[in-house]
Amino acid sequence: FALLGFTAVYREGFEVVIFLQNLRLEAGMTVVLIGATIGVLLTLGVAVLTFLVHRHLAYKKMLIMTGLLLAVVLIVMVGESVQELQQAGWFSSTPLGVSFPVWLGTWLAIFPNVEGLLAQGCAVILVFGSYFSSQYLRVWRPLRAVKLGQSSANR
Repeated sequence: FALLGFTAVYREGFEVVIFLQNLRLEAGMTVVLIGATIGVLLTLGVAVLTFLVHRHLAYKKMLIMTGLLLAVVLIVMVGESVQELQQAGWFSSTPLGVSFPVWLGTWLAIFPNVEGLLAQGCAVILVFGSYFSSQYLRVWRPLRAVKLGQSSANR
């Protein structure tokens, strides 16, 4: 687990460094330093706020909201990946014959073609299906077994 954690953090750091180097070449060092400073200050502000009010935070609600936001990010990443593969000619594109608002493509990478919507739908089903199957195995099935055991004991 330590190696996996190190690899994940190292990869993220490496990705950020490459992104910032590209941004520095395009916009200049001043813009990168201002942006990095704002990011660090906001991160410190959230950390301080979290440490000050940690006893009053609704962690379960925060985790649920984080999970939902990650699901939205997944939808965007899958849609964008399919769109780029279609533009590269590696995936076919079957138009639906309807037009979606431009902001759906810009912000959520939802485009009116069968392949992209199918891939995004499969990703959502996979994520929520894994959640509900683990919920079933961890909570619902044991509860049902207890109820069945109690009802047979009452007979």
